[in-house]
Amino acid sequence: MNLFELLVGEDNHLALVTPEGRSLTYKQLRENILGLVSQLNSFGLKRGERIAIAMTNGSPMAITFLAAALCGTAAPLNPKYKQEEFAFYYQDTQAKALITLSDGPEAAIASVTPDMMLINAKVNADGTLSFELGTGDWKLGTGDWENLVGDDDIAMILHTSGTTSRPKRVPIRHRNLIASAGNLISAYSLTASDTTLCLMPLFHVHGLVGCLLATMASGGTLVCPNGFNVLEFWKLVDTYKPTWYSAAPTMHQTILARASRNTEIVKANRFRFIRSSSASLPPIIIEQLEETLNAPVVEAYSMTEASHLMTTNPLPPKVRKPGTVGYGFGVEVGIMDSEGNLLCQGSLGEVVVKAPNVIDGYENNPEANATAFVNGWFRTGDQGTVDADGYLRLTGRIKELINRGGEKISPLEVDDVLLRHPAVAEALAFAVPHKSLGEDIHAAVVLKAEVSEKELLAHCATMLADFKVPKQIHILDRLPHGATGKLQRLAMAKLLNIGE
Repeated sequence: MNLFELLVGEDNHLALVTPEGRSLTYKQLRENILGLVSQLNSFGLKRGERIAIAMTNGSPMAITFLAAALCGTAAPLNPKYKQEEFAFYYQDTQAKALITLSDGPEAAIASVTPDMMLINAKVNADGTLSFELGTGDWKLGTGDWENLVGDDDIAMILHTSGTTSRPKRVPIRHRNLIASAGNLISAYSLTASDTTLCLMPLFHVHGLVGCLLATMASGGTLVCPNGFNVLEFWKLVDTYKPTWYSAAPTMHQTILARASRNTEIVKANRFRFIRSSSASLPPIIIEQLEETLNAPVVEAYSMTEASHLMTTNPLPPKVRKPGTVGYGFGVEVGIMDSEGNLLCQGSLGEVVVKAPNVIDGYENNPEANATAFVNGWFRTGDQGTVDADGYLRLTGRIKELINRGGEKISPLEVDDVLLRHPAVAEALAFAVPHKSLGEDIHAAVVLKAEVSEKELLAHCATMLADFKVPKQIHILDRLPHGATGKLQRLAMAKLLNIGE
């Protein structure tokens, strides 16, 4: 089985909807992908070869990803990368080709090496896609649809974020993606009646699996705008009536901030559910989203190495526990100590998972594999506990926990307290070096109303033990976010030039 067999929708049912463009039915999508794979084969590309993609969000990116993954191995890249970054990823993945739109990112095109193909994706009048080989002296092959990839072939190659070291290559096989898509359908009862609004980037596992593949595998409809724009969000909701959307916490916060200006649309378009993943969603934001949008908010826990979904809070009438990330769907979850021993229920330790959607290991990285994969379990690098009902509560990334003179502080707890102050829009607690304590705790905030640092510190002191209260609170215009909206906690001390 491969990803093509996930495209299960009825022939005339809408598969991909492009705002201000032509939509595609499942029949059109399937036929288009078959043709594109044949085109890629005719260019000489085949199983196992890496095909880089640099495109903005939209239906062309979704179609190109599926075609590349079915011909060889898709290597989707952030189109906003700089030229040096593209050059690194081409070299690291040993990419044989780059597919981009004709107006694609200049840096991506400029980084193409002499031994790589440049393939232009062209949008046809009917909304389908065709590929054209760019300039170059290429040895062309022949279409070979019979040699289509199988379930054990690598569908896509992604990288870990690499915030503290060289990013690791994550090879995700067709069987991993198929398992993850099935778990998403089971967790959220997805059907052909669902319409998903795709907000997450399609170079990231959240967008590719949590939005695109989960929707395709359920026979539903994916509305695919050209990226996330909060100014357009409510207009899209009003036009296309999505039943759910999935997003990162910072996106939810910006959507929430504009909901009061769109009250009629909010009332007229109630979501079946709202999903959050890619980073921790503070409980106060869950409360505000549910109250404002009148829909259940389910927080999920996901990682690239698990082909996205690991755990999630279930939909009503099952119990949702804000402050937890729910329990495993098709995934076994455990807590492990530093020696590799599984701990009993209620113990604090490293979260480990085991499931068909988890990758077999990093590519060509035996050292990382020896550390991350222990007795069939994948060590996530996150700390947490599992309660008597199996719900997982995360206390933070192990490397992000703050060790203040031996006292361990979860920055997530401090974030949530700061966000409960009515003047705070965003909050980020982080470690700073300290001569005698080793680390001390600071926090950065973005405000939505006037308040002093002294008032914020006093607010923290009413809800936190003394050792958890930030030594200093920095009031900023904006917090640093990564490409998928994830806050850059580990980099804060350096970015603010705070040292010993």
